[in-house]
Amino acid sequence: MSAPAKELGGTGGVPPEDAPVKRPGPGAGDLGVSEQKSHKLRNVLLGIGAFYLAGLIALIAIYGFKGTRNKEFKPQNEFKLEPWISIHIGGIDLSINKAVMYLVIAGALTCFTMIWVARRMKARPNKVQTAVEAIFQLMRDNITGSAMADDMARKWFPFIGTLFLFILFSNLIGYIPLPTNTEHEISIFGTHIPAFSLYAATANLAIPLVLALVVFISYTAEGIRAKGPIGYLKGLVPGGVEGPIAFFIFGLEVLSNLMRILSLTIRLFANILAGHLIILFFAGALAVLLGVAWLGWFALPFGIILFAFEVSLVAALQAFIFATLTAIYLGGAVAEEH
Repeated sequence: MSAPAKELGGTGGVPPEDAPVKRPGPGAGDLGVSEQKSHKLRNVLLGIGAFYLAGLIALIAIYGFKGTRNKEFKPQNEFKLEPWISIHIGGIDLSINKAVMYLVIAGALTCFTMIWVARRMKARPNKVQTAVEAIFQLMRDNITGSAMADDMARKWFPFIGTLFLFILFSNLIGYIPLPTNTEHEISIFGTHIPAFSLYAATANLAIPLVLALVVFISYTAEGIRAKGPIGYLKGLVPGGVEGPIAFFIFGLEVLSNLMRILSLTIRLFANILAGHLIILFFAGALAVLLGVAWLGWFALPFGIILFAFEVSLVAALQAFIFATLTAIYLGGAVAEEH
């Protein structure tokens, strides 16, 4: 037997049974699984891309590259408010339309969600409770607590929290297709129902305006309560400003406070309305308007991406900004100098 064989303790170069077995290092076996997943994902993406390109070519071949403009289709009518139930009292129009329906849904969801969660709080929170607690901490610490003193934060937290949740729910349900388009109807088993469409109450100028007016009245009343009418008006002028320039600064501060109403209103209204219009156009409205079939197929992926962006970011961001500015205005109304 050769020397190497003796050293191995086996015969013919074969190691003995009790020899240590060399195993692959950590992660070596996962490499093949990772490559398989990557290969599968690549195949799926290539399949989707091929299907998308084939559909685009087919539509161009069938319907042509150019189309005829559709003058009857008006995308802006998606946001037109037609009365479902006409109610007029003393010359005041109290008709019920889809904006009222969306407000009722948002209000009901806000109340139901908080009551439902409050009655099911556990020492070991589940996923729903964990999400609610995260939102609660966001409203308490980042929105309310960072803009005012603790005693005032405790007083105004229910108002600001309700405002945040109401706007959030109003924005989110605006991305759920509901049968609210009374201009166009669809027939299901002989029953005519309104066509499905996207609509948000906050995309109607009146709703953000009312919310902004409530905020303006709230922080003005709080400032007058804390300082008195004269003290509140004097507080509009920064400390140390005297003489004729003080009257000019006072006028600017009054105008600035009034402009807050427009700022809160237009920011919320314009962002939600613009998002819905862009989604509507990319989801097929532009193709119908121009009469170009392939354009609808081409723009659809961009519409899906924009839809996901609006739902995941814009809806919550606009509610956060509105509530945060409300907290800042309330805190500034009682501050000695601002």
